[in-house]
Amino acid sequence: MQLKRVVVTGLGALTPLGNNLNDYWNNLKNGVSGAGPITRFDPTNFKTKFACEVKDYNPLDHFDRKEVRKMDPFTQYAMVTSAQAIEDSGLDLETIDKLKAGVIWGSGIGGIKTFQDEVENFTAGERNPRFNPFFIPKMISDISAGMISMKYGFHGPNFVTVSACASATNAMIDAMTYIKLGKAKIMITGGSEASVVEAGMGGFNAMRALSERNDSPQTASRPFDKDRDGFVLGEGSGALILEEYEHAKARGAKIYAELVGGGMSADAHHITAPHPEGLGAYNVMLNVLEDAQMKPEDIDYINVHGTSTPLGDMSEVIAIEKVFGEHAYKLNISSTKSMTGHLLGAAGAIEAIASIMAIKEQIVPPTINHFTDDERFDPRLNFTFNKAQKRVVNAALSNTFGFGGHNTSVVFRKID
Repeated sequence: MQLKRVVVTGLGALTPLGNNLNDYWNNLKNGVSGAGPITRFDPTNFKTKFACEVKDYNPLDHFDRKEVRKMDPFTQYAMVTSAQAIEDSGLDLETIDKLKAGVIWGSGIGGIKTFQDEVENFTAGERNPRFNPFFIPKMISDISAGMISMKYGFHGPNFVTVSACASATNAMIDAMTYIKLGKAKIMITGGSEASVVEAGMGGFNAMRALSERNDSPQTASRPFDKDRDGFVLGEGSGALILEEYEHAKARGAKIYAELVGGGMSADAHHITAPHPEGLGAYNVMLNVLEDAQMKPEDIDYINVHGTSTPLGDMSEVIAIEKVFGEHAYKLNISSTKSMTGHLLGAAGAIEAIASIMAIKEQIVPPTINHFTDDERFDPRLNFTFNKAQKRVVNAALSNTFGFGGHNTSVVFRKID
């Protein structure tokens, strides 16, 4: 069986750095931090009082009041970015075969705000079970893909992947696979998350996963810095239109890049900590290179998972050096989480977009907030510290890892 080629023809972004693709990318390459004091709730009693929030977002700019009442913010974000990506793709929704168009989305947590609100109301109401009839449909993660498909009438494959912070990348890999196998021509994919709420912040604080650098939020996310102390919670969404290459070519579509491979692996080690020797990260990068039919030296840029945690950053670098050998020192490596924070289940989507734009514009976005070298990292590694770098980027690899030991990786390649 001849596998189909898969290309990216549309992008959408709603992030702490901007509410559309252009603003997101421009702030990313200019090294802007999206962190600041929390405005979603009063963080006075919380250990961490800052996050990377989506800014200047008003749901009534996108939906009527009746629609807003039926959608958790994570679904709203999914709908907004999907609409952006559809528009960017130039798809004619009147002429495409909607039986061959689908939606595979990712979210690690789903409607946590809805869940929190309903439990609070239940408790405040003397435990009277007066739940909102939209409680369950708003909360469940799969409603995001369902709502997108209903808006556009896409009747193809439709589901949501849940693999913690690897969710969006798992969704992209699944969407790619359906197109490769000829089961779809067009897929909307990506991920969304809206976890900057009391339950999200409190839960991650209890795990001691978050930075507590409250005196300097904008410099708190510092991947690969000696003094990194945890990740910064982010929110938002990224959407990609994946399309079968011949289908895209026939309609004269703008093509950003080709999605040439996806890899998956498990640490099988610990519920939250990565394997100390980077075993899962090592295996997933080998897997994605094999799937893409590429050699390590074919990769120019790695958008790393790079969350700014002491253990996570170290294990990923160990894996990169094992996979890439001497070529590791010719790569550009960067963690865009230094600017966006960690979008959890949506991270893979906005980082895939960063990788695609690096190929399109031949520029690698930086890892900001580097102040002190960590002597455990080989100084020959180029982490693209503090300033974007122009270079030839023909192929970019993006890593995304999740609690539970889930590891995912995708490779995008410049298309002639």
